[in-house]
Amino acid sequence: MKVDKSVLKQIGLKTLNTIIPVLIAFAIGSIVILFAKENPLNIYFILFDRSFFRIQGFLKTLHYAGPLILAGLAIALSFKSGLFNMGIEGQIVSAGFVVAVLGYRWQSLPSITLIPLLLVSGILVGVLVALLPAFLKARYNVNEMVVTLLLNYAIVQILEYLTSNVFRDPSSGYVSTNMIGQSAIMTRLLGSKLTLFFFVVIIVFVIFYIIFNHSKLGFEITAMGKNRFFAEATGMRIQKKIMIIMLTSGALAGLAGAGWMLSEKFSYTLDFSGTPGLGWDGMLIALLGSHSPIGILIAGIFYAVLKTGSSNIAIFTNVPAEIIVLLQALIVLFLSLKSILKIKPIPVGKLFQRKEKS
Repeated sequence: MKVDKSVLKQIGLKTLNTIIPVLIAFAIGSIVILFAKENPLNIYFILFDRSFFRIQGFLKTLHYAGPLILAGLAIALSFKSGLFNMGIEGQIVSAGFVVAVLGYRWQSLPSITLIPLLLVSGILVGVLVALLPAFLKARYNVNEMVVTLLLNYAIVQILEYLTSNVFRDPSSGYVSTNMIGQSAIMTRLLGSKLTLFFFVVIIVFVIFYIIFNHSKLGFEITAMGKNRFFAEATGMRIQKKIMIIMLTSGALAGLAGAGWMLSEKFSYTLDFSGTPGLGWDGMLIALLGSHSPIGILIAGIFYAVLKTGSSNIAIFTNVPAEIIVLLQALIVLFLSLKSILKIKPIPVGKLFQRKEKS
């Protein structure tokens, strides 16, 4: 089987586009670590050794990677088609909140029934939240980026009110809903934080890998992303595809929020999604993964390594855990180097060639 050299070159270029920003971020992070009078190599060894090369740390990393991978897929699905669903964060927290409320009220149900029911509920919530911007984009061509960004802030404020008043747990010392029932909590595996939710994520990942690479919808998504007007001219029903893509993206986000509630949080708090939030982290993961399923899987695990390793750095060294936040910000900053890699080298030899007289 002959391999096309242009394909290998493209894969190599995409790999460099991902690796170089990460290496530069770690290099600058090393300078900051030196100011803290610590050895950067030792810090990075602790970071990766305890969160990737030790079994319990690796299982913990996979646990945190689950919702990140789903968020990355949700972002990639919309961005690859030329749509900009910036509402992943709002869809995640909405699903988490609803699942928290239902997980408390339906706790009398057995786990085998309740957990799938709550996961499906989270998916439906994600779809419902994505429905308005999807309809406005498909029917009236309203800018989906503006609508989804504004919805994020509106949703956060509404959920803050509901959590602080209507659904607040009166026995809690902080703003929180009631904890979901024991029958709704996913069982830990091998004495670690990992639950079956990660395997649900892997199943979803496989499905979307097939869709992206071996289906008509995957081809249509790519065609829309390259030139939506040309795709429409060839007979593609763009409005229908916009609805499908936006709602599917919302479903992925809803599943991420539901799984995060059932496997990690167990009650909705104002910091349920973390800082900056699972949806915003998903954007970085989609960029690192070049909007491809395999890339997003690797980027999600790598990002989870940074998240889980930050606590180890704070415990075993004098460097604060905030160094990881710095690394994340630098990675985003240096992703702009992608354009530099596409510049062709200057043919220096030709500068010294003698010009022949006509």
